[in-house]
Amino acid sequence: MKALMVDVDGVLVRGRPEDGRHWSTSLEADLGLRPEDLHREFFAEHWNDIVIGRVRLEDRLSEVLERNASHVTADRLIDYWFEQDARLDCRLLQDLSELRSRGFQVHLATNQEHRRAQYLMGTLGLVGAVDGIQYSAQIGAKKPDMAFFEGAALAVGMRPADLLLIDDTPENIRAAQGCGWEAVLWTGEEHLLDILKVHVPTRFAGDEFEKPCG
Repeated sequence: MKALMVDVDGVLVRGRPEDGRHWSTSLEADLGLRPEDLHREFFAEHWNDIVIGRVRLEDRLSEVLERNASHVTADRLIDYWFEQDARLDCRLLQDLSELRSRGFQVHLATNQEHRRAQYLMGTLGLVGAVDGIQYSAQIGAKKPDMAFFEGAALAVGMRPADLLLIDDTPENIRAAQGCGWEAVLWTGEEHLLDILKVHVPTRFAGDEFEKPCG
């Protein structure tokens, strides 16, 4: 293994900053928009095209909001969504820093549209925590499609066998393995070091990472 490829949602980012619950938990109370309406009218209808870069997030969202919550602008909802879906896993971030200090590359490998990818790297500051981000709208395909894994490997300039994916979705794990990657299902319960002891035993056997922050 030469690079760790880390999923974002459900792995590195886990819900609302204050409690880890889904970002839309208080959406109706805060913005007057029912989550079920947003899911039905927006995510179910348009998200696939948005997340692979075919259409812009704000264009489709504006159309949906005009019909369902005309008092809310697309930019207002986007800001709310991103801010409410930004709880970083502090322990995992420290472990990734340790991994990079040992000469491994760390990349995000995630299904994202362009604006949230920029938010993750810029506003949340992940640009300083990883070597890069490989995301679906940039690649033009999403996990678990084979084209995503092929595109991500090409972007980092490595063979599939050099890459280890950490992801919380079993379907993505199977697809990555089918493309020649190493892949481990992330539950948040196992320490990253224990995973690396299995996959890179000569570099991590007997080691301990620093204590988690907080």
